[in-house]
Amino acid sequence: MGRPAQHDIDRLLDAAAELAAESGPSAVTVAAVARVAHAPSGSIYHRFPSRSAMLAALWLRTVDRFQEGFLATLETGPPEQAALDAARHVVSWSRAHPRETRILLYGPADFDRPNWPDEAREHLRQSNGRVASALRDLAARLGKREPHEVERLFLATVDLPYATVRRHHLSDEPIPAYAEDLVADCTAALIAEPSERY
Repeated sequence: MGRPAQHDIDRLLDAAAELAAESGPSAVTVAAVARVAHAPSGSIYHRFPSRSAMLAALWLRTVDRFQEGFLATLETGPPEQAALDAARHVVSWSRAHPRETRILLYGPADFDRPNWPDEAREHLRQSNGRVASALRDLAARLGKREPHEVERLFLATVDLPYATVRRHHLSDEPIPAYAEDLVADCTAALIAEPSERY
């Protein structure tokens, strides 16, 4: 059995994540990652043919880790509860993963998406497609099929919780303990039938 690589991909991406969270995507260079990971530059180029490929791998790993739990909340339980759990997940995951959250507060364009390898761009397209499809399915389970109703569900489960997280992170404040309840209350109000809102 061969020995595991001394500088495996996750270790290198952990170093890249540390740099991106502390100083932004522009700080993630091959030389900087090599320094933080205590790895030779050649080891990095052996795994990532370019800086853009490394940035793509970092973004996609972060997104995949977030989406795994988010998708799980959408696919289980009664639809109303699934919507509330999805909104809560955005907050609770962000609190538990502050470094990764700082990465996601940027966007893929900040991680040089135009220059990503084709397979990385396709990976992102499919990942985002899975979330969009799951939210449309949840909307249908809620009996909401009109475009504005689906958009309201996106707002309730993604945009609003994400904005709550962003405000606290950008202020360097901890996410308060009541934030999950707050976003869940807002989600419940947004997905309620009009007659139930007032």
